[in-house]
Amino acid sequence: MSQTWQYLNNRTGYNRSGVVLLVTLVLLVVLSTLAYTISSRVAAQRHRDQYIIDYSKARYACDSAVKYAMATLEDLNPQLISRPNEPDFSDLFLLSDPDYQQLLAQWAAQLGVTVPENNLSGISAAKPKTRFIEIGDANEPNDVNDFNDVDGGTADVNDSNSLVIPGPYGAEWPLVTKPSEFEIGSATVKIEIEDEEAKYPLGWALLADAAVQRDAQASFETFCEWMGIDAKDIDSLKEELKAIGEIKPFKIEFSTVSVTDRTAPAPAPTPSPSTRSRTSTVRRTARTPVTRRTISASDQLIRQSAEFSELFHSSLIDREFLASPTVISETRKESALKYMGIWGSTKVNVNTAPRQVLEAAFTFGGDADRVADEIIRRRRIEPFTDIEALKTSLFSYSDSIRKCEKYITTASKFFTIKVTATSGVAKASSVIAITKDGKTIKRIAVISD
Repeated sequence: MSQTWQYLNNRTGYNRSGVVLLVTLVLLVVLSTLAYTISSRVAAQRHRDQYIIDYSKARYACDSAVKYAMATLEDLNPQLISRPNEPDFSDLFLLSDPDYQQLLAQWAAQLGVTVPENNLSGISAAKPKTRFIEIGDANEPNDVNDFNDVDGGTADVNDSNSLVIPGPYGAEWPLVTKPSEFEIGSATVKIEIEDEEAKYPLGWALLADAAVQRDAQASFETFCEWMGIDAKDIDSLKEELKAIGEIKPFKIEFSTVSVTDRTAPAPAPTPSPSTRSRTSTVRRTARTPVTRRTISASDQLIRQSAEFSELFHSSLIDREFLASPTVISETRKESALKYMGIWGSTKVNVNTAPRQVLEAAFTFGGDADRVADEIIRRRRIEPFTDIEALKTSLFSYSDSIRKCEKYITTASKFFTIKVTATSGVAKASSVIAITKDGKTIKRIAVISD
């Protein structure tokens, strides 16, 4: 009996110890979980607070950079350069990344000349160096061949990333100048200016003129096919554009119009009883003030561009699909959206547009592929000064060019300025669409993110 009692007593002691241990483990787990939850929430709150601080800095830097960019636009004077011995930017969108890198390597080997070691200006000669053959003024800010711009006047032929095929202004297409980078406080700011008339105007697919609607649809389909968009997606995009066209028709030609504004007259004061008794029952009809004003063609174009900028950036267009990359690498990002004008532009610059955009433009006149090929071949040597010079140079296609005159230009006036500011993990950006004709600058639209 005593042995049984002893056994039960020992077992009860073991159970008590087990319960204590279990309770202790549960408490430790609860406390550790609570501590982890609290620390996670504190860390998340700190992260949110830091992000708000970083975004405020980035937003301030972005807004300041926008003011700076707008204030200095008068000095913007994009100059086209001659590129007779360089690969043309026109067909790069078709190249896969390996093909693109191979083209860069071939170009470096073809155009480069070995720089003597004593002319390297302190640059290591461990690897073979190549200097570009200079084209144009070495002091021209748009010229990528300026010896002061690429590795002190040299480029490594073994590193194709140090080479950039220049666009029509010298910077990489569609930029009109090299990107500007600087710091405002703790934020890093980048300003890029793009030629919007080097892209396919999306509004062409919405032209209301019945005489050109067939050509407009053919032009749109030509561009989409060049960009690799399949028939099903083209039809879907057409439906999206049709919905926009029902909101507002798109025009490319405007003339000065006279507008009459009628202002409702202010209500007459209620006469007092004494005055009313002395007043006859004859009623006088108040005249509505009339104001006449004229709206210039350029102002109408800007108004239309602003309206379509809003429509093309709305949810009515699947821009995510258009922005889906066809080629992506560390140095290149190709997509249909990159070559598409979604700011209400109406013309294409024959000196700056790539092949697929040129062919889409000359679909309105015929012989599109031949005209585009001739333009690409000749503009590399000398850009076209005006449409008459284009007709003269391509005399056998002058009739086709004449039919397309209202769709093309030789000097761009429509640009977008993209400002990006980064502070910590936060980023703020703004895109401003403008027209610039000489020193006259007019803002069209602004989109901030």
